[in-house]
Amino acid sequence: MNTFSIIIPVKPGGYVAACQHLKKIIPDDHSYEILLAEGSAPSLQRNLAAREAQGEILYFLDDDSLISPENLALCAAGLSDPEIAVVGGPSITPPTDSWLQQLFGSALASIFGSGAMHNRYRAEGRTRKTTDKELILCNLAVRRSLFIDLSGFNECLYPNEENEFLERVTSLGYTLLHDPSMFVHRSQRLTLKAFVRQMFNYGRGRGQQTLITSSYSVTSFIPLLFVVYLVISPIGIKYPFLLLPLVVYIIAALLSSLFVLYRTGRLLSLLLIGLYPLMHVVNGVGLLWGLLNGKPDPAKDSCIQIKRIKKFGETFSEQQAQAV
Repeated sequence: MNTFSIIIPVKPGGYVAACQHLKKIIPDDHSYEILLAEGSAPSLQRNLAAREAQGEILYFLDDDSLISPENLALCAAGLSDPEIAVVGGPSITPPTDSWLQQLFGSALASIFGSGAMHNRYRAEGRTRKTTDKELILCNLAVRRSLFIDLSGFNECLYPNEENEFLERVTSLGYTLLHDPSMFVHRSQRLTLKAFVRQMFNYGRGRGQQTLITSSYSVTSFIPLLFVVYLVISPIGIKYPFLLLPLVVYIIAALLSSLFVLYRTGRLLSLLLIGLYPLMHVVNGVGLLWGLLNGKPDPAKDSCIQIKRIKKFGETFSEQQAQAV
């Protein structure tokens, strides 16, 4: 039987919904321990917790990741193949989220909104070999031995630390697996301001990852190219043919919005027509910001605390959950 070390980074004094949820759905599973890493440097927190972990498999969650009861079994099944080093699944918007959060979730889960990364936010298709673009750190299982051998996440990066790590994993010839049925429910940002900050940080992280690895994906730079195009688009008044890409973009945004409307039945999905360009522009600006600011320094936090909330061989009690 595989053993799991569930690692959850949290801000000092933060509420850990993930623990409360684990207590409800699999309190009697003795095959897992829970390590809470409290601090303000998530990449470093996860690395320190991984070093103290005793399980064969590291299962990384965020403090608000609500897993499905089958996830541990799905992790074990995926990692039964020695060629597979990492298994992950999507982060799904809960049905209880507000209409605005549902809108953000729809944007992220659409191929027009997120491109190759849209499967991070929807449970579609079969279990498959994949790349870092379909895997997300709030729902990611890794062989501990390999994680330690590779020195874990790059502590200069947050976000995008999992992307850089997964590139190193695949460079060694290992396989990554995406299992749509191994999902977590995780709420979207509460406000438009918070969503914009999220898109900016995703772009910044991609830019910093590019500087650190000296490798890049052309598709990742599409938002930045879109920003550059918008800056020079006013010359389209003199040369109208230059406005053709903008017309195509608007039509594509409209068609994508109508498709989401068809799938969800939510009339407010039409607001995606405005949300798409906003998220693309902000992501592109964030990417440029990350590139211009140079390689980041390693994260530092001398006050990180690792707490073993649940040990192997014991039931996850109410008392333990309340102590979080």
